[in-house]
Amino acid sequence: MSNQSAGKPGRSARPRTPRSPEAQQRQRDILHIAMDTFAARGYNNASLAEIADRAGLTQAGVLHYFRSKALLLTSVLELRDESDIGQLGPDRPHGLAFLRHLVDTATRNAEREGIVRLYAVLSAESVTDDHPAQAYFRDRYDGLRTFVADALREACDLPDDETQKVENAANAVIAVMDGLQVQWLLAPGSVDMAASTDLVLTALLKSLAPDRFGPAG
Repeated sequence: MSNQSAGKPGRSARPRTPRSPEAQQRQRDILHIAMDTFAARGYNNASLAEIADRAGLTQAGVLHYFRSKALLLTSVLELRDESDIGQLGPDRPHGLAFLRHLVDTATRNAEREGIVRLYAVLSAESVTDDHPAQAYFRDRYDGLRTFVADALREACDLPDDETQKVENAANAVIAVMDGLQVQWLLAPGSVDMAASTDLVLTALLKSLAPDRFGPAG
């Protein structure tokens, strides 16, 4: 689910900080080229040589800015997160407002195919052994589960003994949104991610709190 609401990957190193405006622009260009390349080929199949060639640099030139391919990947993911955080604003919404934000995110994602593809490709690829983005996506899903579960609990005013039901519902919301992204990438004209997300959230709210949102079905 391409959404800002989750943790950041741990980093033992940081990209270099260029001093001149020209070097800063070159670093940004490398990041955007890497984002496109990882989205198209995945991390394992993308090569530094290809990224360097598209940036008009040698591999050593790319490594001057990012030190390693793994650091380049985490920097790309951080750039993706910064874009989402800017859309959210200074405060995270809660309850029904957060659930509405998820529908709005699905609408926005339909206008940024590259970021959706990057997320879909790398999140699936991250389950492989020793993938450098595995911790990032594990933390991200943990964060999303917490935020979605909290929003459902707040919207439905559920007691603590309904925790398992709420957590299962949160997992279902995330699974639906991620699955819709894959379907949309393959057949964008056949999938309305926002409408489908809204439909599922409405059904879940009715199931969890029929007195508030009406009976399910």
